[in-house]
Amino acid sequence: MIVLDTNALMMPIECNVRLFEELDRVLAADAGDYVVPEAVREELAKLADGAGAEATAASVGRDLLDRCSVRETDAGYADDAVLELATGDDATHAVTNDKPLKRRLLDAGVPVISLRGRNKLGITQP
Repeated sequence: MIVLDTNALMMPIECNVRLFEELDRVLAADAGDYVVPEAVREELAKLADGAGAEATAASVGRDLLDRCSVRETDAGYADDAVLELATGDDATHAVTNDKPLKRRLLDAGVPVISLRGRNKLGITQP
């Protein structure tokens, strides 16, 4: 299971990343299930209601949720919810560009997929 955070789902607009194609590439086309915490879905909905580039990116991110399973967590804050799911038994990777969250995930032993270069993803091992 691959856990995605808010900014991962906004990458197609903000970073010109073909998110799921890149995930298939870095994971050798064996990505498994994509999972998003409910808190991330809620965050995307709030951001999409705004205006400007961020709202557009969030709107596209919200549309990408069709390719993901949304799961409830005990955490209400999106970063905590991503960490909760990513440290579960069936998680294999997390996807984020958020530096503090990336550090927390790596410290917890979770491999992190993030932007490398202009519009390519790469894996950082803990």
